Amino acid sequence: MPYLKTRDGTDIYVKDWGEGRPVVLLHGWPLSADMWDAQMMALAEAGFRAIAYDRRGFGRSGQPWSGYDYDTLADDLADVLEATGARDAAVFGFSMGGGEVARYMSRHDGKGVVAAGLIASVVPYMAKTPDNPDGTEQSVFDQITQGLKDDRAHFLRHTFFKQFFGVGYISSPISEEILDWATSVAMQAGLKPTLACAESFSQTDFRPDLAAFRVPTLVIHGTADQTVPIDAAGRAAAAGIAQSQLVEYDGAPHGLNVTHSDRLTSDILTFLGR
Repeated sequence: MPYLKTRDGTDIYVKDWGEGRPVVLLHGWPLSADMWDAQMMALAEAGFRAIAYDRRGFGRSGQPWSGYDYDTLADDLADVLEATGARDAAVFGFSMGGGEVARYMSRHDGKGVVAAGLIASVVPYMAKTPDNPDGTEQSVFDQITQGLKDDRAHFLRHTFFKQFFGVGYISSPISEEILDWATSVAMQAGLKPTLACAESFSQTDFRPDLAAFRVPTLVIHGTADQTVPIDAAGRAAAAGIAQSQLVEYDGAPHGLNVTHSDRLTSDILTFLGR
């Protein structure tokens, strides 16, 4: 079942590996389900059923004009869980994907979810406001939007993903090929969904959703994350979720799924009880 249809008729591409207790993985912006390959292989080999899908507008999924708000994206997650029969699932969201997990927990009352994970997640609120002083200035989001409109490929390859993976002027934790790969995956997405999702994850306030987490929740965040700074994200999320466990990766950038892949895999498996 590589494709399924959501309630509004959007085609969603699904990867479904292994057998056992389901673990559903939601990818970050502006990548695809392929960012989870290392973790999916490890989960399948450890006796889990690893499920990941391309968010609408990204990767191999359909690119409708609308539906990039978090209510619709949470409904997409509900449709994936229903279509795949993933019951008693653990659901992990990376970066933007954390918002889908949070909104699903509140909008769908966490149906079928027995454990959750927020990995370098945007939850609970990215924007800087008087009551969220650790958030990110609007000018930063405006620069991202302008960069995407002016020359998306150049902006992603030479600005966004360098920060994403913690590339410095002298040293880099990743290869040039990883930067090329990430850019090529991001360019599979449509411009409209890329821009619309950037607005959604930067402006949506998930603080009211935190109380809906009634399951054990793993929160992982890098202390050197410049894309989604830890104070307004990982630390704030863990403080607001009753059954949360916060694991900080000292010096890790946003893209710790690559830079700290083995540790992330180990921490997920440990959390799941393997």
